[in-house]
Amino acid sequence: MKLNLLKEFKEFAVKGNMIDIAIGVIIGTAFNKVVDVLIKEVFLPPLSYLTNGTNWENKRWILREAVIENGIAKPEEIAIGYGKLFEVLVDFLIIGVTVFLVVKFMNIIRNKSQDPKNETVATPKDIELLNRITELLEKQVEMAEQKEVKKK
Repeated sequence: MKLNLLKEFKEFAVKGNMIDIAIGVIIGTAFNKVVDVLIKEVFLPPLSYLTNGTNWENKRWILREAVIENGIAKPEEIAIGYGKLFEVLVDFLIIGVTVFLVVKFMNIIRNKSQDPKNETVATPKDIELLNRITELLEKQVEMAEQKEVKKK
């Protein structure tokens, strides 16, 4: 029983997508760090420069000011923090464009590899096999059509 369960887990780990998922999580974590630095160190400083050094994270629309009595705020301030929302939207936009470009690049590579006539990229075995089958079927159809023409 125990040995059978271990065997099943081994098959799941090796044949399943567990390894692919682990690699995806690792790459996703690294990608998140790259995007975070890209946003905070590359895109937001010029934006801050264009807006005379505005710190967007602290921007908010105050609905009710806090009244301070004896060092204690009564009632507390009520504000809508639109600056953080703006930063998150910029993050989302940059991540969306980056993911779009990565997927577009991967699709170009995949399409090249799935074209059996493209000699620059290795074609997967299953695509090669399907291509050979298709070519053979096309030849059979062609031969059948020639026989029909000869009969007439």
